[in-house]
Amino acid sequence: AKMENHTRLSEFILVGFKSHPGSQLLLSVLFSTMYIVTVVGNVCMILIIRMDSNLHTPMYFFLENLSTLDICYSSVITPRATLAFLLGRRSISYNGCASQMFFFSLFGTTEAFFLAAMAYDRFTAICNPLLYQVIMSRRLCVLMVMGSYLSGCINCTIQTGFTFSLSFCGRREINHFFCDVAAVIHASCSDTLVNELVMLAVCGSIIVGTALVVFISYGYIILTIIQMPSAESRHKAFSTCSSHVLTICLFFGTVFFMYAQPGATSSPNKSNTISVFYTIVIPMLNPFIYTLRNREVKGSLKKQLKR
Repeated sequence: AKMENHTRLSEFILVGFKSHPGSQLLLSVLFSTMYIVTVVGNVCMILIIRMDSNLHTPMYFFLENLSTLDICYSSVITPRATLAFLLGRRSISYNGCASQMFFFSLFGTTEAFFLAAMAYDRFTAICNPLLYQVIMSRRLCVLMVMGSYLSGCINCTIQTGFTFSLSFCGRREINHFFCDVAAVIHASCSDTLVNELVMLAVCGSIIVGTALVVFISYGYIILTIIQMPSAESRHKAFSTCSSHVLTICLFFGTVFFMYAQPGATSSPNKSNTISVFYTIVIPMLNPFIYTLRNREVKGSLKKQLKR
């Protein structure tokens, strides 16, 4: 029993951003504000798409799913972190930590696959406009969304299973504000080389794979736009893609910086700040990026408000 007690901790302590005691209140206000904006913004996006039959197209089907995903993604991390800053309650149970990691990995991976699916959708719309309705059938769109979640499930099962098979001896502190894979691995007293290699291989291949789909799609899109005869058609094609490109750059830029490089576990303070970006800032910005850059959504919003 003594040995069992030694390897199985009952709880961890999340110490991310703890070094600035004066800023705890500011952080809790910042996090809670961003969370409210995320939920409200994404719920509005879902309602606009649901209520306007003109927006019942593949592009908006993916957008609606992205908004739902962003709400879930942010909800796994932000409310808990806000309470930790506000009340100083930084402990998280062993099972709580495992489930947070599981859902965070699930939604994060799914988001990468969603962005790839959306890039493919834009590629089909611009490079094969005549076959667009045939290729991007309702069935394919639903399968793409289900496939994204399935891939997320596989990845989060691997990540969480491997991480929580490690032993955690005396070190209960996790240098992060949520149970991120790299930070939890870092807190273990086992040899973590295999885990780090698995994380690098799995996360790396997902990031590189989905990013490749995105870059190849946009390579073709750019070539097609350049060859368009009129300036107006070029502008229209570009405006349907620009918002998506912005989201992609933000998401893949930060995630690549975090997970797709060796030694991702080595500098926790830097990674704390970067992960605020993709866990909280990007889900908050997505609805705004898509609304402000998109004439159809703006038009629909005006219509709904008039009604």
